[in-house]
Amino acid sequence: MPVITHIEDLRVLAQKRVPRMFYDYADSGSWTEGTYRANSEDFQRIKLRQRVAVNMENRSTRSTMIGQPVAMPVAIAPTGLTGMQHADGEILAARAAKAFGVPFTLSTMSICSIEDVAAGTDNHPFWFQLYVMKDRGFIERLIDRAKAANCSALVLTLDLQIIGQRHKDLKNGLSAPPKLTMANIINMMTKPQWCLGMLGTPRRNFGNIMGHVAGIENMGSLGEWTAKQFDPALNWSDVEWVKKRWGGKLILKGIQDVEDARLAVQSGADALIVSNHGGRQLDGAPSSINALPAVVDAVGSQIEVHMDGGIRSGQDVLKARALGARGTYIGRAFLYGLGAMGQEGVTKALQIIHKELDLTMAFCGRTDIETVEAGILLKGSFPTAMP
Repeated sequence: MPVITHIEDLRVLAQKRVPRMFYDYADSGSWTEGTYRANSEDFQRIKLRQRVAVNMENRSTRSTMIGQPVAMPVAIAPTGLTGMQHADGEILAARAAKAFGVPFTLSTMSICSIEDVAAGTDNHPFWFQLYVMKDRGFIERLIDRAKAANCSALVLTLDLQIIGQRHKDLKNGLSAPPKLTMANIINMMTKPQWCLGMLGTPRRNFGNIMGHVAGIENMGSLGEWTAKQFDPALNWSDVEWVKKRWGGKLILKGIQDVEDARLAVQSGADALIVSNHGGRQLDGAPSSINALPAVVDAVGSQIEVHMDGGIRSGQDVLKARALGARGTYIGRAFLYGLGAMGQEGVTKALQIIHKELDLTMAFCGRTDIETVEAGILLKGSFPTAMP
């Protein structure tokens, strides 16, 4: 086993162990992938102020996200097909998050169902991400199932009314379970650990959908239903309807624009996530870290602001926190760990990010994450709100 020192080590190992179509699904963006790359690259342009002769004892990264205590201001982001990176992937990631003390968010398009994750974590509260689909009866039942599973927050994704084009997915013929073409069979033969894991679990379809929608009996009917269900007519009245049906903590994901941030405040949501869907939707959109300051400046005193997109280190978490994000989310970083080493890999990813966050905070002269603000950043190296 190679020595794992940073998230890139986990990425390299995951690429070796996960079939190409599922690795590419996680590690890709839409069209030119310009926004996908910018999400990470723009973090690197932000420089930190090193401070010395500061008492660095008794450091704390503990914080809260929507009032929930967290070991660090990081949550595991909702990612579709997580259970195809590693058998029972959502359950394993939720267990790792529970043990570490950070929130886990389950995607509507997960392989393991809401009920699977609840049972696999002894009904420990987790967050559930919702896509609004045309079949409102299905959405009502999905919300009710999340309530029954003791989910403590609903994350409503607003930026996938239509699906962006990701070239790699089309070229790979992405599906769950994978289509057994000759190219896919040959590729999977080089991933024996992954294959053994998949043979040992019954969870290989979209668990939140199969068995919960009338007329869906196989992958063909599921694929046809899903392709037609994302609702291009989604609007703010639907957000109001979801909020009323849910009745609990509501987080709105996919906010990039200040005008939309103000509408999010008016909706009565508890938090918003500055996000461009990991660069998987609108290619050419600004990176999340560049969009963050203007949103914080406009609404940060009225709603809790979170962000995701491009976070690959604890330094990225610290920079986002300094620019006003109360919480951050990791998607690919935990998926690399999961694909590389299962639950142990997710734990490793969280440990790496936490250590980097803790040490960098200390080098910047702070011992408590609650005291971190833009003063730890070098002036002129970070984006500011538009005048």
